[in-house]
Amino acid sequence: MENQEIIKVEHVSMRFSLASEKVTSFKEYVIKTAKKQLSYGEFWALKDVSFSINKGDALGLIGLNGSGKSTMLKVIAGVLKPTKGSVQIGGSVAPLIELGAGFDYDLTAEENVYLNGALLGYSRQEMQKHYEDIVEFSELKDFMNVPVKNFSSGMISRLAFSIATIGIPDILIVDEVLSVGDFRFQEKCKNRIKHMLDQGTTLLFVSHSIEQVEELCNKVVWLDKGTVKMFGDSKNIAEIYSAS
Repeated sequence: MENQEIIKVEHVSMRFSLASEKVTSFKEYVIKTAKKQLSYGEFWALKDVSFSINKGDALGLIGLNGSGKSTMLKVIAGVLKPTKGSVQIGGSVAPLIELGAGFDYDLTAEENVYLNGALLGYSRQEMQKHYEDIVEFSELKDFMNVPVKNFSSGMISRLAFSIATIGIPDILIVDEVLSVGDFRFQEKCKNRIKHMLDQGTTLLFVSHSIEQVEELCNKVVWLDKGTVKMFGDSKNIAEIYSAS
């Protein structure tokens, strides 16, 4: 493992505006907005979060629902711009945050391989080189000419994971991916992640399974209501977290 900083999060805060009233339709939203009947409150999903990890580290983000884990991943991936603070990234990022988010559900699985690859920054030629590996790993050989709208959530997850993990990215961001699909395929995904870690990939990993975090990660950030409760060695923090 190289002692080279690859991700630095400095004093990151993320604010969202929430409507104080429930609006059940777009028409009602337009009317209430025009009449200035809608007011908005502030919700801070992240509050002054700071940590850094080195190249080759595997960092688990743990905490209860609503603690800010997924928001933190989206800020690091560049999906969200923080309200305050900064994030410095020292390499290429392969985000597995919302599986299938880059798919066109009217297109076939094969067409989506090239579409999703383009969104991840790969050329068509590069995707052609990896195509057979994607099909084999996803175990969807008989479904590549089927529109993705006919896929189950598990099939979509398998295809998206297979595309996002081609090659060896500098940073792999994984959000609850291993909770989808059957146990055998989850193990297959874990083994691929471990192989990428062996090749020097840095991992950011969110899972509700503290056992998966302990198995894959050497460091942990414990988030509580948007703030860092603990940051450090995964086994020590996982033990405290499990007992809390």
